[in-house]
Amino acid sequence: MKLPSLPANIRTLIALVALGLLLPRPAAAQGGGAIPQDELRSVAPNVYLDCERRTCDFEYIKTEITFVNYVLDRQSADVQIIVTRQQTGSGGNEYTLAYIGLNRHRGKDATLKYYSKPTDTEDQFRRGLVNVLKQGLIPYVYDTPLAEFISISYAQKKDFRPSPSSDPWHHWVFGVGLRGNGDFEDQSESYSYQINLSTNRTTEALKFRTYANVRYNRSRYEIPDEEPIVSETRRQSFYTSLIKSIDGHWSWGGTANVYSSTYDNARLYTTFGPAVEYNIFPYAEATRRELRIQYRLGLSLRDYYEMTVFGKEQETLFSQALQVVLEIKEPWGSVGAAVQGQTFLHDLSKNNLRADLGVYVNLFKGLSFNIGGEFSRIRDQLSLPGREYTPEEILLELKRLATGFSVGFELGLNYRFGSIYSNVVNPRFGNM
Repeated sequence: MKLPSLPANIRTLIALVALGLLLPRPAAAQGGGAIPQDELRSVAPNVYLDCERRTCDFEYIKTEITFVNYVLDRQSADVQIIVTRQQTGSGGNEYTLAYIGLNRHRGKDATLKYYSKPTDTEDQFRRGLVNVLKQGLIPYVYDTPLAEFISISYAQKKDFRPSPSSDPWHHWVFGVGLRGNGDFEDQSESYSYQINLSTNRTTEALKFRTYANVRYNRSRYEIPDEEPIVSETRRQSFYTSLIKSIDGHWSWGGTANVYSSTYDNARLYTTFGPAVEYNIFPYAEATRRELRIQYRLGLSLRDYYEMTVFGKEQETLFSQALQVVLEIKEPWGSVGAAVQGQTFLHDLSKNNLRADLGVYVNLFKGLSFNIGGEFSRIRDQLSLPGREYTPEEILLELKRLATGFSVGFELGLNYRFGSIYSNVVNPRFGNM
């Protein structure tokens, strides 16, 4: 029997309090006798929390939810909880918690949602997430002797998500960021700063985004009896996109980009054009699986700092790009892959092909395997300066170097044995 999802208004209104389960004093059973702690622990559901560490504070969760056993692999679990996220239009996040029943709870599945606000503190976020985690775990506890130790209370609360009629900003979200750093020594110094500006508006029908960025880096090195070496790079960019939803699988829109970089020999690039995308799976399932096919056309107006290897100081280019992205997150593991090809229309031999792959698989109890890598075949470096680089420019990475390919990979195999439980929290000396 499949466990239905709780209505959104009820989920956000329920506060669950689980007391007395792991206290040293014995608890009284319905028959008047005491239930030993070991017996209570043995009947508690085994939970495998499949969640990125940047999302889930595992130590806090174990401290707040003490009526389940936490296990280290899904093969030992009665319940697997897959936590995924995607950004909302307001700048917050929508977290999807998929409860998958295993072993004795097989077939008992449910899905809950948690919405965080962009202004939430870390503590506010983790409290809200733990509250929803508790809600989803209750059905798995109620068919065990632990049920008598669970109490449920109901408190009326307002939903924090405003309706369109009560939103004075009408879904508009603005962001400003400033960051800088410096490092100063006797013979050297370096500093940098970065400025970010963003504007977003997201609805079910339209997604509008702009992003502006300014970066500056400067380093100075003193060399005895020689002139100081100064490294200086500047980068400015502006990006905007307007995407319209057509149906559950199709969307279309356009993008525009203005770019300048001393590293890329780009005095000013202006690129714009239309794009269309088809998702094999419904967009509603994007938190668990998606297979997106995207095609883009682009017109680029380029002005270079230096004459290129092709003798160009300015030029106009037309390009096309095709991208296929696969993302799957299932109980057995996760897969992420992307392939993108881009070519200039005036000369199809000037092209770029990039492939990315990441796979994580739980092979069997205790054994997991992961592989990841990226490969780029580069044939489109039209902006390379037509002169020889100085040693300083090469060593200080002031200019992009000519290359035909780029490869990177990682491979991992992990085997874990011993105790299947991970209930204990000990914060001493941190997580070394």
